[in-house]
Amino acid sequence: MSPAKKTTQNQGVDPYLPQNGNFGYTVSRYELDLEYKVAINRLSGTATITAVTVAELGEFTLDLSSALSVSRVSVNGKRAARFGCRSGKLRVALESKLFAGAAMSVVVRYGGSPKPLRTLWGDVGFEELTDGVLVAGQPNGAASWFPCNDHPSAKAAFRIQISTESGYRAIANGKLVSSRARASQTVWTYEQPEPTSTYLVTLQIGVYESIRLTRTPVAIRAALPQRLQDNFDHDFARQPDMMELFIELFGPYPLADGYTVVVTDDALEIPLEAQGISIFGANHCTGTRASERLIAHELAHQWFGNSVTARRWRDIWLHEGFASYAEWLWSERSGGSSTAALARYHLGQLRQKPQDLLLADPGPRDMFDDRVYKRGALTLHALRGQLGDENFFALLKDWTTRYRHGNASTEDFTGLAANYSGESLRPLWEAWLFSTEVP
Repeated sequence: MSPAKKTTQNQGVDPYLPQNGNFGYTVSRYELDLEYKVAINRLSGTATITAVTVAELGEFTLDLSSALSVSRVSVNGKRAARFGCRSGKLRVALESKLFAGAAMSVVVRYGGSPKPLRTLWGDVGFEELTDGVLVAGQPNGAASWFPCNDHPSAKAAFRIQISTESGYRAIANGKLVSSRARASQTVWTYEQPEPTSTYLVTLQIGVYESIRLTRTPVAIRAALPQRLQDNFDHDFARQPDMMELFIELFGPYPLADGYTVVVTDDALEIPLEAQGISIFGANHCTGTRASERLIAHELAHQWFGNSVTARRWRDIWLHEGFASYAEWLWSERSGGSSTAALARYHLGQLRQKPQDLLLADPGPRDMFDDRVYKRGALTLHALRGQLGDENFFALLKDWTTRYRHGNASTEDFTGLAANYSGESLRPLWEAWLFSTEVP
């Protein structure tokens, strides 16, 4: 069994999000058959969850927002003995116990008016736009719209079918396998075969035009309001070049069906990543290319964060530090500031900020602090300086290949990096990962 596959069995509670994640089973597939009414914010449907038990089970739980109510639960075709929702958990009691290793098909019928979850990091999850919807799932927002095992190591395949009013385009992860009109509704069906963390599953609904970029090494599509088309053509024009660079440096693009960019008609505070999709606000599409570094950052997450996902949230630098360093690599390749110049600048900025953050374990409150992003990028720049370009980029390709569609930790990365160095990397890791003072 490959290292990537081994980690998918290592599920459970993450100390950064102790209320999330569930024991006793491993999910391999979610099938969501949903209907959403935009005007009244009403979601209803059925989730079919295919799993296998890893322990004897008489009862089990799924993560699900209290804003949604459950009307029926069945397991392997039999109605559950009891079920109930409280404190963000759907608790299901079985008529008879399932042995370890048993197949489990769970069908949950549910509905309600979804809303974001209030968290330490603000509102997360299913959110209404002025005219439509977005889902921003990181780190624990998946339960705001479907029952799940919401833990980053609990990766699964997805099929998402969503029916909504025909004036809207619905976008979800994976390949669009069908869209069919039915009275005043259109039913959109997407298939995502690659193992995906629940927080990276998304739903985007809006009055969007669909376009496909040309001359791209990987299929790149976009969905955006028609009014932003000219700005988009300028601001996002260099995405094919970014894709080409990142394939050169990081290895093959990890998804079979390409990459989609959504630009909402509303402004968004920050862009968002999902598996195979990045979401930007109208404020990131102004015709000035002011957000180009963010466009590079979100694309890089398809390798770092989405395909190779941290096993624990404490290792978030493996997402954000790598995507931030990709911004610098793109800047240098596209004629902007060099990686060396950007490293010097951000090192100076970090030294002026509080030096109380441990990159390898920043704590839940600080895991999205900008210092994680910049210190993570600087750690990689320091590593590149010690290994040399040939070994450094060989390491990155090895990393994205070895843990493709799996989960990994800081220890996995430092262990792999040792294979590319002729001398001990311990002093570098101690200085950048395991000390609070900026080197």
